[in-house]
Amino acid sequence: MQIFLNGEATQTDCINLLQLIQQLQLEGKRFAVEKNEMIISKSKLEQTLIAEQDHIEIIHAVGGG
Repeated sequence: MQIFLNGEATQTDCINLLQLIQQLQLEGKRFAVEKNEMIISKSKLEQTLIAEQDHIEIIHAVGGG
């Protein structure tokens, strides 16, 4: 299916946000997820299904100084 990931059209076979995070190798890192302009808590990633044309934004924190 086609989704919009951080503003770019992307093809994915993932059925939920947890699978998408795993595919992007972000598990265990600091990030925030927004689906269709709603923030999704990390505890809800597996229960949050992805549908055709969903808009998903993933922001990951980068440390440094």
